[in-house]
Amino acid sequence: MKIGCPTEIKPQEYRVGLTPEAVREATARGHEVLVQAGAGTGSGFPDQDYAAAGARILPDAAAVFAEAGMIVKVKEPQAAERAMLRRGQVLFTYLHLAPDPDQTHGLLASGATAIAYETVTDARGGLPLLAPMSEVAGRLAPQVGAWTLQKANGGSGVLLGGVPGVRPANVMVIGGGVVGTAAARVAVGMGANVTVLDRSVPRLSYLDDVFMGRLTTQYATQGAIAELLPDVDMVIGAVLVPGAAAPKLVTRAQLALMKPGSVLVDVAIDQGGCFETSRPTTHQNPVYEVDGIMHYCVANMPGAVARTSTRALGNATLPFVLALADKGWRQALRDDPNLLAGLAVHEGVLASAPVAEAQGRGWTAAARMVAD
Repeated sequence: MKIGCPTEIKPQEYRVGLTPEAVREATARGHEVLVQAGAGTGSGFPDQDYAAAGARILPDAAAVFAEAGMIVKVKEPQAAERAMLRRGQVLFTYLHLAPDPDQTHGLLASGATAIAYETVTDARGGLPLLAPMSEVAGRLAPQVGAWTLQKANGGSGVLLGGVPGVRPANVMVIGGGVVGTAAARVAVGMGANVTVLDRSVPRLSYLDDVFMGRLTTQYATQGAIAELLPDVDMVIGAVLVPGAAAPKLVTRAQLALMKPGSVLVDVAIDQGGCFETSRPTTHQNPVYEVDGIMHYCVANMPGAVARTSTRALGNATLPFVLALADKGWRQALRDDPNLLAGLAVHEGVLASAPVAEAQGRGWTAAARMVAD
């Protein structure tokens, strides 16, 4: 198979879909890998590394899309990229379709087969291709939130860890999954007072045991969130409903409960955001203010640490990339129900129930599509 890896074109996206190591693995199995010139530069992988691993370097995205049978990316295809997709071609990348009807329409119109990283599962019900970036985004969240809290950046001027004689910041993490646990770990390490809210009592028990009393756990209800908001300096939204739009956990009216200059960090912005006042931002202009509350809602947070993120994502995606290339998409999905869970679109038909519900579209079960 010809595997294509174009340069990411979303603003300030420095990650790349394939590492040189992945290219070497694929070419060793007899596949041809086509890499757009400069695709890996933002992650610290120059073209010569790809060429040395066996890739053919092509001058632009159009050449990659025209030749490749499978496109491997990081972020959802932008409008210009969707226009280059075609029937019979496989797209393997993050999609986050639920809050993005324009992208859904474009993928359906292309006729391509699109498989979403974020809904591929594992034997334990986890999301193995989302988890690495969730780890990165979670660990970044307190870091970027601390930066936003600085007075020069619009925040209240509170130091996350405090100093002797001055209390540290209060941080509320909503969601105790991969993102929330990673965020709590870093926030605790920075010296903040951390409260994690979740609706799974077993998960709260796990966090209580792991952190050995260094944070507070609380069952997540709207009342609990509202009760904590007046005292917090930072809220990290870390709730995920796989494949669906994120629930709104803090309303605009509730911003009035918060101290001026407090910070909301929305890690779920790719799925529409956890806060009613959230809207996607970029690394270039990451922060905005609503009713005196600062919002950090960068839609590709892991892109800020592109080299780490690319390696972590590549480690997770490589086995699936090789399976798709070795077997073809249909057989690979028949053989692996976890990969089948990632099928989002095929030849103009939607295969995701959560996306269909969010957008009021019809859909067909993925299992029926691979049975044809």
